[in-house]
Amino acid sequence: MRAGLIKMVTIKDFKTIIKPIITEKSSMGSEYNQVTFQVQKTSSKKEIKLAIENIFKVKVKKVNTSIVKGKLKSFRGSLGKRSDYKKAFVTLEDGQTIDINAGV
Repeated sequence: MRAGLIKMVTIKDFKTIIKPIITEKSSMGSEYNQVTFQVQKTSSKKEIKLAIENIFKVKVKKVNTSIVKGKLKSFRGSLGKRSDYKKAFVTLEDGQTIDINAGV
């Protein structure tokens, strides 16, 4: 991408990022300029970085990912398993912020 070139937000960007994860542990990451998102299991770190930069118009420093295994839960006497999902820890450049609570 050349300097000054504005990249349009695509549908793929919105499909890559499922939702922000708002927990006590993820909110402690804001001290280190980190934001946590649930993303598609098939998304790569480069795809996640481009999606965050296009949607929120911020510069991403790095992306760390992990697969969270679903828990076993019982429902009306039968055992079931929650789905596995991928979690992305996005570190932003200094001076960049994302307001997760903006539309709430």
